[in-house]
Amino acid sequence: MAFDIKKIIEDILAKLKGDPKMAENFTKEPVKTVESLAGVDLPDDQIQPIVDGVKAKLNLDNLGEKLGGLKNLLG
Repeated sequence: MAFDIKKIIEDILAKLKGDPKMAENFTKEPVKTVESLAGVDLPDDQIQPIVDGVKAKLNLDNLGEKLGGLKNLLG
């Protein structure tokens, strides 16, 4: 079974950004939340790269928002 990890990550990010409760669940239980959103039940070692990708992308998005705010502040 082949997965397009990048597509799965993007789909999950879109769902998390559109649902604050789901984003909170991701913070508490990232593996279960990813499995639920992706509709797959994989061993943790196989789902972990997706979880890590989602976390990294969320961190980059948050950093971009903060830098954008700093840019506006400075002017």
